[in-house]
Amino acid sequence: MSTDLTYKALLRAVQNKQQTLARNAENVKQAADTITQYADDTAKDADTLGAKSVDRDSIAECQELARTIRGVSETAHTYAAKGADTAKAAKAAADQARSTHGGFQEAFDRSSITGLEDVSRDWLEQE
Repeated sequence: MSTDLTYKALLRAVQNKQQTLARNAENVKQAADTITQYADDTAKDADTLGAKSVDRDSIAECQELARTIRGVSETAHTYAAKGADTAKAAKAAADQARSTHGGFQEAFDRSSITGLEDVSRDWLEQE
C-alpha cells in the first residue's frame, strides 16, 4: 500500500515552499523600496515645481501622485512582511515535522526489514 506522499516528500515540499516564499517576499520588498524611491522623487519634483512658480493645480497633482505612490509602496511593504511571516510559518511547520516525525523516518531508514512501506496504515495506527 505504498503511496507517493511520504515524510521525506512532504518535508521537501514544505522546505521548497518556504524557500520560494522567502525569495518572493524579498523580491516584493525590493520592489516596494524602488516604489518608495519613486514616491520620494515625485515629492521632490512637486517641490521643484513650486519653486519655479508653476501653477498650483499642477503642483497639487504632483503631490497627490506622490501620496498615491507612497501608499502603493506602504502596501507593498506590508505584503512583503506578510510573505516573510508566511515563510517563517512554513519553516516552523518543517521544523515541527522534523522534531515530531524525524525519529520515525530515521528508524524506518535504518531498519533491515523489507516491505515496511507496504504495511497497512490501519495496522500501524492500532499498534
